[in-house]
Amino acid sequence: MQNKIFKTVIFLTLFSMLFSVSCKKKIDDAYLNPNAPVIVPIESILSGVIGSFTAFFSSAGTGYGVQADGILLGRYIQYWGSQTSGELYGQMGFPGAPASASDNTGGLWAAVYYGQGQNLNKIVQWGAEQQKWDYVGVAYAIRAWGWLELTNVYGEAILKEAFNTSQSQFNYDTQPEFYDSCRVICHRALSYLNRTDGNVSQANLAIGDAYFYNGDVTKWKKFVYGILARSYINLSRKSDFLTKGYADSAIKYANLSLSSNADNALVRVAGGLTSAVNNYFGPFRGNIGAIRQGSFIADLMSGNNDSAFKTVSDPRRYYMLRENLNGTFKGFTVWNGSGGLAANDYPKNFWGNATPNSTAASSPDSSRYLYQNTSPWPMMTASEMQFIVAEAAYLKGDKTTALFAYSNGISLNFDMLTTTYPQNIPAVYAITPATKTAYLTNTLVVPGVATNLTLSQIMLQKYIALYGWGVQLTWTDMRKYHYRDPDPVTGVQVYAGFAPPSGTNLISTNNGQWVFRCRPRYNSEYLYNIPELTRIGALNLDYNTYRPWFALP
Repeated sequence: MQNKIFKTVIFLTLFSMLFSVSCKKKIDDAYLNPNAPVIVPIESILSGVIGSFTAFFSSAGTGYGVQADGILLGRYIQYWGSQTSGELYGQMGFPGAPASASDNTGGLWAAVYYGQGQNLNKIVQWGAEQQKWDYVGVAYAIRAWGWLELTNVYGEAILKEAFNTSQSQFNYDTQPEFYDSCRVICHRALSYLNRTDGNVSQANLAIGDAYFYNGDVTKWKKFVYGILARSYINLSRKSDFLTKGYADSAIKYANLSLSSNADNALVRVAGGLTSAVNNYFGPFRGNIGAIRQGSFIADLMSGNNDSAFKTVSDPRRYYMLRENLNGTFKGFTVWNGSGGLAANDYPKNFWGNATPNSTAASSPDSSRYLYQNTSPWPMMTASEMQFIVAEAAYLKGDKTTALFAYSNGISLNFDMLTTTYPQNIPAVYAITPATKTAYLTNTLVVPGVATNLTLSQIMLQKYIALYGWGVQLTWTDMRKYHYRDPDPVTGVQVYAGFAPPSGTNLISTNNGQWVFRCRPRYNSEYLYNIPELTRIGALNLDYNTYRPWFALP
């Protein structure tokens, strides 16, 4: 009898355990534990990471990417300005820390550490486990891009301790360490992008990469080579640029990189009835209605610069800039807003509205270039790579190579405009093969002999080719030449005619110095990382004038 009772207890216990396990399994399936490890398809992660290149918003409302920052940083390089005189960024200022709780110019910081951060780590981890080596290579490519662009904008930042979830405060690392890490990761990315084994698949990579390179690994490799080329040309003012072979490396990697406009790295958007699927600079999102082109770029492309391309009207101006009611091209002095401009000289906004104080698009919408709702946004172009070759070769003394690359850079930019951005250009102003040829054969633009080429011509044509989209890149170029450095060969100012604000037009907290860096993002660093900010001087109101490593001899 006791044995029967014992067997019955065992049976009921086993039944209870099995029933409990079965119920638990059903409950776990229905209500996933949010704290348990969950593997997400990496195809769904990559698309958001690519979105964070430009302007991406999380569910918590946090925005990040280069575009929002570019609206503000564009004042420093006089791409554009607001209608208001004495505007903070027009005076080369930035929000004072720690008094100002502003995340302005913190979009790139957020993109690298938050938008890309752990998402890239998971793509690398899960991609390796699933043998999706192409995804791993792409993740490393984006990480390398992030390290380089981050340190160029902010200087010292978090490298070795980044993404350590056990910490709330982090030590900062130096710019040389970021540059070294960027290059190591570039070569790591290439090693994975070269793999064809495992579950590598162009069709599958295209799922996560639908709005960038559509799964084309060859183009991703060229993008990586372009990052390497940037990492070397950024050091062109270092005293050892030639002796350490940096010039040769810049040329080598630029030549391995984007070679035609078909290779251009463009972030695309679908367009539609919600903000997230439209270009950040388009009229639907309404972010840039108040800004107008700067007078420096307007004069440079209209033949009104006293030292460069004088009297030459650039056919690209109808694509990239906006005319006024007089049919001419004028722009703001960035620290003086619309001051000094007659009513009919006031430039239309980038969406085509001629009303002086309008922040809206014209009706019907006549947006052009980067400023349409569905405009693709360049992250790197073949034209840029040619200007890298031209600058490096020029500094080596190889003007023949420099002139060839310089001419190619201009030509490629013309072709990008006519093929990628032909929308809403009046037929009478559309670039034709004849107008392009006339410009490229004008010796005021392209010298007839290589010995007449100047560094100023190279850097100013690069300034034009990157106009609008390449704010951070152009700012790096201008800072390495300290805004007003002379060409070491001709003695002429490299950025001919460029005049940064001075005196009362320069914000007083800069102590007479121009801006050379952004402060770290307020919402993470100035709330949690005060000891490290104190160590590097980031609590000082003139921290933005501290020169970054790449701008030092």
